[in-house]
Amino acid sequence: MSEEPAEVRRIQPYEARKAYLCPGCNQEIPAGVGHLVVVPRQAPDLRRHWHHACWEHRHRRRPGR
Repeated sequence: MSEEPAEVRRIQPYEARKAYLCPGCNQEIPAGVGHLVVVPRQAPDLRRHWHHACWEHRHRRRPGR
């Protein structure tokens, strides 16, 4: 299974100024919590904010979860 290349950026806690919803677990990433921003190179408007662990384990998750 090949994935679209994406830029992955680490967001430090002091840079996280608002809350986001992680697409890996559908849980909130509160403001002030370090996380990752994943930006698909072919579709930068589809960027998403992920918990570190959710991003690392994304291939183990069942579809739709």
